[in-house]
Amino acid sequence: MTATRQSPAAGDWVETPTRISVPVAVTLERHVDPAKKWGYPEWRVHAVLAGDNLARSAGESVIDVDEHTRRSVHTGFTLDLYRDGSEGYWYNLLSEIPYLFVVCDGEQGAMDIRPLLVTANQDEVNGYLESDGHVLSAPMPAEITALLERYVISHYQPEIRRKRKRRDWLEDSQYVNPPDTGDAGQGG
Repeated sequence: MTATRQSPAAGDWVETPTRISVPVAVTLERHVDPAKKWGYPEWRVHAVLAGDNLARSAGESVIDVDEHTRRSVHTGFTLDLYRDGSEGYWYNLLSEIPYLFVVCDGEQGAMDIRPLLVTANQDEVNGYLESDGHVLSAPMPAEITALLERYVISHYQPEIRRKRKRRDWLEDSQYVNPPDTGDAGQGG
């Protein structure tokens, strides 16, 4: 496949033979519930924005602050779609609500965290979760869902599952059927 340009509503996104990169920005919301004794913050992704009109440079801008809630926009991210991740995208699209996942630097309950990665690949996210990474999620915007569907349709080839042939372990066992050494019965 040669490099092409796609023009969805959110802007021009570049497709190369191995990946598609979509500029995205993440809006994080930190909320501290005053009714809770310890006052640990709860984090969530308020929105994921996509399109070429987003700032390309990495940065953080606080957009809303009150006594208990703070919202900030983090720019400079891309949602990268790779051919070898197509199965993870496919499983995400099969769910009732497809999600984008934001992997963050910072522990659960921290007052400040920052996004490191935005992905649509459930397999990739599972790797971060298994190593106790901090992962937030948000419903996938419609324009990214449409792009992801086109990408999976054109790149995903389900693996044909073949039934394994069972081996007879008892027959192959050296303990049940010792190998014939050729010296048996020879006196010495």
